[in-house]
Amino acid sequence: MTSYSIIGSGNVGTALARHFARSGISVRIANTRGPESIASLAAELGDKVVPVALQDALAADIVILAVPFLAHAAVGGALPNWSGKVVVDAMNTYGISPEELKGQASTDVVAAAFPGAKVVKTLNQLPAKLLAQNPAVNGGRRVMFVSSNDAGAEAAMAKLVADLGFAPVPLGKANEGGLLIGMGGPLILQNLIKLS
Repeated sequence: MTSYSIIGSGNVGTALARHFARSGISVRIANTRGPESIASLAAELGDKVVPVALQDALAADIVILAVPFLAHAAVGGALPNWSGKVVVDAMNTYGISPEELKGQASTDVVAAAFPGAKVVKTLNQLPAKLLAQNPAVNGGRRVMFVSSNDAGAEAAMAKLVADLGFAPVPLGKANEGGLLIGMGGPLILQNLIKLS
């Protein structure tokens, strides 16, 4: 059985934890302040959301990054090798200059910090308040775009996105479709509904 973790307990991490709980999918959640800082959230959401230390969260098969963009490098440095893991870039580069990205797509920058990982860009296109809402809307499901250079990782995340109640729309490779959901891309902040 695939294991999941969310790194970050801010607005996005909390919204995602709520979706896991609502969907009955177990997830570990961690931040840099320690599990006691998210114990009340876990108590509210039930036993499917388990607060753990950061190092314990990194043991998951699929690790979702819901931290401020510049914090990803510290998370990546917590393991020497990420082979066999899927790392989900659910971050956006608000306030990050193109110079800081050195002309690269943000997901490429993330991939460099997680050697060996299969990186997927998803769960980032909606503002946190909208992300937190029930994805079932007006007889349809809120669209969530998914992009990765690894087809297997993209498929695994598309399945999880669907299991969380969203309508996954694969975009293909991160340096192609993934650019559409990066900051400044035409699909960022788009609230689309796929009708049943």
